[in-house]
Amino acid sequence: MTTTPQNRRLTQRTMAFVLAGGRGSRLRELTDKRVKPAVYFGGKARIIDFALSNALNSGIRKIGVATQYKAHSLIRHIQRGWNNVLRAERGEFLDIMPASQRMGEENWYRGTADAVTQNIDIIDSYEVDYIIILAGDHIYKMDYEVMIREHCDSGADVTIGCLTVPREEASAFGVMAVDAEGRITDFLEKPKNPPGTPEDPDKALASMGIYVFAWPYLRELLLKDAEDASSSHDFGNDLIPRIVAAGKARAHRFDISCVRDPGAPAYWKDVGTVDAFWQANIDLTNFIPDLNLWDRDWPIWTYAEMTPPAKFIHDEDGRRGSAVSSMVSGGCIISGTEVRNSLLFTQVHTNSYAVLDHAVVLPYVTVARHARLRRVVIDRGVTIPEGLIVGEDPEEDAKWFRVSEKGVTLITQDMLDRRAAALS
Repeated sequence: MTTTPQNRRLTQRTMAFVLAGGRGSRLRELTDKRVKPAVYFGGKARIIDFALSNALNSGIRKIGVATQYKAHSLIRHIQRGWNNVLRAERGEFLDIMPASQRMGEENWYRGTADAVTQNIDIIDSYEVDYIIILAGDHIYKMDYEVMIREHCDSGADVTIGCLTVPREEASAFGVMAVDAEGRITDFLEKPKNPPGTPEDPDKALASMGIYVFAWPYLRELLLKDAEDASSSHDFGNDLIPRIVAAGKARAHRFDISCVRDPGAPAYWKDVGTVDAFWQANIDLTNFIPDLNLWDRDWPIWTYAEMTPPAKFIHDEDGRRGSAVSSMVSGGCIISGTEVRNSLLFTQVHTNSYAVLDHAVVLPYVTVARHARLRRVVIDRGVTIPEGLIVGEDPEEDAKWFRVSEKGVTLITQDMLDRRAAALS
């Protein structure tokens, strides 16, 4: 039988448009050299790999990634890890879409909706029926086919992915008020008194920043918005409230489409602060983590360097290479170091008599002898000097490093260099 566009899977008729231009300033120095979606996560991946992997695993083979702020690291990662996954000869694409003065004289995308508007011609060339707008800076596993199917069956103009959160936590989000049929009756940005859900007044529906549209409908909407001088050209501020007001917006519950183990919670994290980033990585070292990175049926694809296995050397009292309740990536050498409840990325090398406790250590870090590091995030490429102690004296740590509200210390090479210069 000949396959026509009408009888293909919905995801085969859908494009994923990933918004990956946000700076992520709340991650502080972690985003000084890279955009938030390019920040490392989970031992070997980048944050954007979750949205891209969800699209690929859902069956979407046409993907665009809009980049803007300090995009080199992100673009290089996509080129190395993703360009060989999708095959153009089969009608599969992953296009990088940097802000490039494609319309008028603006250097940058003016808002999330404008990022799509400036690439209408590219999206047209994909010949898709539907488009799913994704944020490239969240950690979660989701089958987008389920959400797209719900959108088609409901006849809504837009379907919005929503998290079910405790009502007292919902003030940090855009919140949806819905009726019993799932139709969105109001959209409130960070309300002081969030509305509850129809079935539970103590729960609220928070926007995930995921939107499904029929492409012809969204295309017309974007062109009208581009001509509106009063618009900020943003989905959350402009387009979505207009559709909600017209009564044609639907809420999709993440609980329905979340990919998880039986009995596990619906996992979604915005790792947008140093505390949240540290905690989400450390959580992966739990006996049974809520986020399963070992799931071979829904893998998180990424660029993987060719590295040797991790190595642990020395076996003497006080000088034993060991790791307990930790994740240690390829290329690591744990030489006479005690590692506990920590996550070490690729090619981390530690030396004798050092201690790492609840440490998130990004790639290519070297830890010298006798260093003791507790509740830290160490940026890529840092060389920890001999005898450095962090995590035992918050006042001393704060003189040289970034100490978060919850007592996590962020260490970068620039901070260490300034400390060395001051102490010399």
